[in-house]
Amino acid sequence: MRPQRVLVVDDEPQIQKLLKIALTAAGYETLLAGTAAEALKAIASSAPDIVILDLGLPDRDGKDVLRDMRAFSRTPVVVLSARDREAEKIEALDLGADDYVEKPFGVGELIARLRVALRHAAPHAPAPQRIVLDGLLIDLDKRLVSRDGAAIRLTPKEYDLLAVFAVNTGRVLTHRHILAAVWGPGHVEDIQYLRVLMGQLRAKIERDPTAPKILRTETGVGYRSAETSEGESPREQ
Repeated sequence: MRPQRVLVVDDEPQIQKLLKIALTAAGYETLLAGTAAEALKAIASSAPDIVILDLGLPDRDGKDVLRDMRAFSRTPVVVLSARDREAEKIEALDLGADDYVEKPFGVGELIARLRVALRHAAPHAPAPQRIVLDGLLIDLDKRLVSRDGAAIRLTPKEYDLLAVFAVNTGRVLTHRHILAAVWGPGHVEDIQYLRVLMGQLRAKIERDPTAPKILRTETGVGYRSAETSEGESPREQ
């Protein structure tokens, strides 16, 4: 079986060199592209398993790459960019990026984000029905939530909100994505609905609602859930 193939799209030679060394050491095959044109050609011809995409490319904006590739490919994309404006992050995620990491960045965190995106993209992977996040057990089959054997009572909307995060562990979800999933596409601008419901849900499921670990805020963009707890299987028999 060949190693998973990562396409790094960045016009900075030092970033290309750093990521090629780090990704190769982590067991990945690494391809490099310095322009949008090279990136789209490589995505179409080399079938990477995942793309690391800079937005500031010399020939076109990286968001154009996202828009164009989504016409023919569902390959997961982690944006790696020095742009820190919230609007840039939101647009990239809404265009189909799976995650967004800002420069300067930690290589370890970036590779961890790659693993999360690859897990979500794995073909035919059975969706876990019993998920553990920071000690919180979510049983999607039975619509039950508990901690340490004690049931946590949620309203239907609170449960629906938690379930969206449970099936997207570790991923950044924009406000619009969450609002459409919980309230429907007619409510994608009603961010206040979401803020109120998030406050209610955190009060019930977080050990310390003032310092949430399960549902984390991505300022101005949306929220990211914790990943499945280390050492605990997301699917319990």
